[in-house]
Amino acid sequence: MYWLICSLIISTMMGVLAVSDNMPMSLLSMDIANVSIVPLALMALAIVLIILVQFNIPSVNINRSSQKHSSYSPLYPKLLCRIAHHLVVAILAIGLLIGSTMQALLSHQQAEMTAVTDSMRVQALVTIEGISDSVYDANTESGYRQVAVISHISPLVSELTSQDLDDITVGFLGDGKNSLSDNTSNNDTSHDNYSDSSDNGNKGIEYRVLLNAYPKKSLSTTSPDNHQFTKLNHLQPGDQLFMSLTLAPLATSEQALNNPSGFDSYRWLRGRHIDGIANILAASTLPVTDGDSESSNIAPTSDSYLQRLRTRIDQGRWQLRQHFHTDWSDKTTAEQQAKAVTLSLLTGDRSLINRDTKDLYQLAGISHLLAISGTHVLFLAIVLAGGAVLLFDRFCPVVYRYIPRWQVRWWVMIGAAFVYALFTGFDVPAARTAWMLLAIGLMRLTLLPISTMRVLFALAVLMAWLDPYVLWQAGYWLSFIAVALLLKYEDTSYKYRQASVFTHQAGAHKSNAINGLAKRIWMIGRRIFKLQFWLFITLLPITLLLFGKASLWGLFINLFAIGLFGWVIVPLNLLAGLFYLFSPTIADSIWALVIAIIASLHELMIWLTSLPSLSEAWLYTPVNMAILLMVLLSILPWLLPRGFVSRWLVLPPLTMLMMTVYANQQSLTMTPTLYILPTGDQYISAALLQYPIINSENTNNESVSWLFLADHRPKATRTMPSNLTVEKLSTMLEQQLGSLSINKLEGITVQSGSVGLTATLTTDDKRADINTTGSELLLLTVAQLNQKLPINQYWQAGRFDRWPALQRSYKVTSQSKSKSNISVQGCEQGKTWQLPNGDLFIQALTGWRTIDDESVWDCTLAIDTGLPIQVLRYNAADPLRSLPAAIQTLPSNISPLMDRTVPTSSRLVLNVDTHQRIWQMWELLCSMEPLSDQAATGQTPINPITINQRTMPSNTTWLGHSTSHITANVLGLQSINDIMTYDDKALEVALSIDDNAQSKFSY
Repeated sequence: MYWLICSLIISTMMGVLAVSDNMPMSLLSMDIANVSIVPLALMALAIVLIILVQFNIPSVNINRSSQKHSSYSPLYPKLLCRIAHHLVVAILAIGLLIGSTMQALLSHQQAEMTAVTDSMRVQALVTIEGISDSVYDANTESGYRQVAVISHISPLVSELTSQDLDDITVGFLGDGKNSLSDNTSNNDTSHDNYSDSSDNGNKGIEYRVLLNAYPKKSLSTTSPDNHQFTKLNHLQPGDQLFMSLTLAPLATSEQALNNPSGFDSYRWLRGRHIDGIANILAASTLPVTDGDSESSNIAPTSDSYLQRLRTRIDQGRWQLRQHFHTDWSDKTTAEQQAKAVTLSLLTGDRSLINRDTKDLYQLAGISHLLAISGTHVLFLAIVLAGGAVLLFDRFCPVVYRYIPRWQVRWWVMIGAAFVYALFTGFDVPAARTAWMLLAIGLMRLTLLPISTMRVLFALAVLMAWLDPYVLWQAGYWLSFIAVALLLKYEDTSYKYRQASVFTHQAGAHKSNAINGLAKRIWMIGRRIFKLQFWLFITLLPITLLLFGKASLWGLFINLFAIGLFGWVIVPLNLLAGLFYLFSPTIADSIWALVIAIIASLHELMIWLTSLPSLSEAWLYTPVNMAILLMVLLSILPWLLPRGFVSRWLVLPPLTMLMMTVYANQQSLTMTPTLYILPTGDQYISAALLQYPIINSENTNNESVSWLFLADHRPKATRTMPSNLTVEKLSTMLEQQLGSLSINKLEGITVQSGSVGLTATLTTDDKRADINTTGSELLLLTVAQLNQKLPINQYWQAGRFDRWPALQRSYKVTSQSKSKSNISVQGCEQGKTWQLPNGDLFIQALTGWRTIDDESVWDCTLAIDTGLPIQVLRYNAADPLRSLPAAIQTLPSNISPLMDRTVPTSSRLVLNVDTHQRIWQMWELLCSMEPLSDQAATGQTPINPITINQRTMPSNTTWLGHSTSHITANVLGLQSINDIMTYDDKALEVALSIDDNAQSKFSY
């Protein structure tokens, strides 16, 4: 019952947070300031419940003889007491559930009351909180991300420069009141923005936001703006300065469906208690307060002692980062990333780790080692406790007269665990370890018969009560589930070893002769592999559910990586950290050894993960709650005590799980589908065609896949350049293809015309300096994808003169071989491709690259299929739940008169045109085609009309961008039935075909 109540509490709170996040909650009238009382009440209620459960009422056995004297028997009061006992326990359990629900609702209401609701441009006083998540570097396109509190907010009525903000800061500091809470400035006209804050009464409003500052492609690395943002890296925790910002509310969870990676940024930010996003426009160079100044009386006086202690600890973390960042530009990328990983293993600061290193650790399946886990905290606590006991044994053994030795160790371990957990940010794994040490020690002090597993469950519920949004953190689930599995495995393994000892005790003398070093090593290796295999299999469903993919490399690399990190790297790193407090020179010597070991490990990981025979490392399987429930039912008999239930009961849920996964994979590969893939840029489109090969010889359920890329930015209109980079777009597409079970592509088509690669390619050891815009971004993306998966064909619209040089350059910069040696082909009118059975036919309708005019190079494709194609908008969070794209139906007076009841074939037109000349040229050259003549006259094509030995499609769908220059005449000539757009906006030309007709969207 214990674990059942804990599971119900956590499940109820998760459900409440999910429901309340999607619907307005204005029913609560409780004072938000009293939210902290609810966890205390719940803890008191839980203690009473535990005491009642431990107080066992003797069982009541009523026999026949006692039934004769029922009115006088003493058994009936015992029966009534037992019933009352169970009733009280049930009432208390229901009260815990209701109280947990109330706590989740109150936390949600509190978050909603402090959230940013509207986008606005403001000037505000910014207080730096903690250390930044990343550092600003224009050379590597790394942005600055920092959690901060903004106050004294005023609307930005005019653009402010750094000098203007410096003037406001001087006026602010010169105020005689010298206080942030009631400071005003009304006597200087140069401080109008600040005066507005006092006039509007916004001084008391505060937001906890995530500051962002990213390098702009249009700016050079030596520009003043980049130099200004580089100074942000020198801001310490507790610093305060004026900034002009662009505030924006958090995106909702529903908008995560349009996130190309499926990452729910809303839940991640809410889990960190972020109220909004703030993009930095300009920052003052004069701080209001300095994080190191102790005597400043301008700092807020409302901070508690714990908050000031936390700020001091964060300043120590920042100073250690600055120590590692010294002479950073003089080192190679390999040396930089080895130092960055060393810093991350010491303090949990991952700001210096670049995207390539994070991807490498993810591919190797050991990204969990970059975070501060409970092992780090526990190891340091054990070392310090052992050292303290040695000192007491040597110099002051009289202490043991008053305090037992285990209590001395326990107090030292608790102090070390909490201090180190605070020093590393007090994330969930570190906090869980510190609280577990405290709870287990208290259980031993009170001599309560409570197991470690129950302490773990209670701690999970307690952390959820204190902060319900911790349930949205992946570290919470991975940490507690991993520890629970370890405890269960160790308990089972211990019982098995004890049974083996008693079984083989009689023949122990026979094995002494062969029980050598080799056998010991074999037994240790076997135990380690069994433990790693157990953890990998049991954590696989929750990993797939949280992240959408899992690396198969983790099963093998963890075998030596965990031992290397746990017994060599982490102890040396912690030892250097301790020496840093007394002698930085000795610490640097130890860190040099650690950095060399990590650099060698990185080289080994790069070599292993680049092996051609083991390149398919990612496992993509859509996981939902139903699959997770089947997995839980499958492993439940092994989690329960042996003999409690028959382990043969795992067969039904395991069979159902296998059938469900197989059916999901078949649904992804055996249905003709065109997926509209999100890219994060409204003008950059990506579409994936997945078409099954249907013939008698296809027994492996094979399918053919084509990827279509296009840039829809109008050439005649100025638009903002794309913020996408080659690495970001290629990584995004690779993950999306993997989640759809695609490990090779028949072809890639870049439909946007390219004038050739104009960027300068450099091959230094740090990075490839490739600045791209427009279609060149897609050209480089194809080269990057070719390093990840085999591609048979590549069609490129426009010019592609430098494609061979680009391939050679990418082989050097990426240090990996291409999966296939593709040769680029022109995507121009007349280009065709088809399956051998004729079910799939692709042809280019437009594109004339021989004409010296870039406006007519774009290549529109027509896809003719024997089976109707469903067009879905890819859902990165769950590909199986991808929704159909919105359809814009044309008015009936211009729709082609065709029999649509029997869709024997279909045509899908993938349109891209960035200039109106493209369809003017098409009308000029293609107006005499048979299909156009029949569509123009409105005749019904009773007899099939063959075009390149193909029948006329019975249904034609147009898919393009809302900014398309296609005309109504062309839509009629193409016999378009339905219209879809990549950006999900209406096509204006279709709306204006008939003024009296109203377009409608259907799903």
